[in-house]
Amino acid sequence: MIQVILCDDHALIRRGIRDTLSDAPDIEVVGEAGDYGELRALMRRQGCDVLVLDINLPGRSGLDVLHALKEEGSPVKVLVVSMYPEDQYAIRALKAGAYGYVNKGGDPSQLVAAVRTVAQGRKYVTPDMAQMLVESLTAPTTEAPHERLSDRELQTLVMIASGKRLSDIAEELTLSPKTVSVYRARVLEKLGLSNNSELTVYAIRNGLV
Repeated sequence: MIQVILCDDHALIRRGIRDTLSDAPDIEVVGEAGDYGELRALMRRQGCDVLVLDINLPGRSGLDVLHALKEEGSPVKVLVVSMYPEDQYAIRALKAGAYGYVNKGGDPSQLVAAVRTVAQGRKYVTPDMAQMLVESLTAPTTEAPHERLSDRELQTLVMIASGKRLSDIAEELTLSPKTVSVYRARVLEKLGLSNNSELTVYAIRNGLV
């Protein structure tokens, strides 16, 4: 039996994932968490084979969780399940230690297949993601400016370009507005842009939103 822990800050989404996985006879959901703190406490009490992890968590993001688990040498295999398109975060997630990446809007059977694949210690990639990986290996070494952003800076860029105010972003990520403003300033500097309108145009042109 594959034991799974879910980590997503939206209870309804966790319920949907749990119901999907529970229909599989070889998968058991043994715990749920809504943020990094709850997840750490849960994992101290309950072991699992696969962690199904959202990227967009309050406080420390899913990518932060991946880095932390990797540094600890945790044997838990992580499957990232996110609303963000693969071309935004999939490669970052894999580089951070994830075993697979699935979009929340995908077919439920894909999620079950991904959990089974990851539980076996194999990477799970969709055909689109495989194509992206091949292109990243064969493309010229020049990279887009946003690829030099940190994980949190990229997350801030995407949220601003999606129309969210700094106060909304701060609340959603459980950060101070001042901290979010610092991330925004770094993004503007690294991309050579001046304001939120230019950020939005940049994000749209580069397929980030």
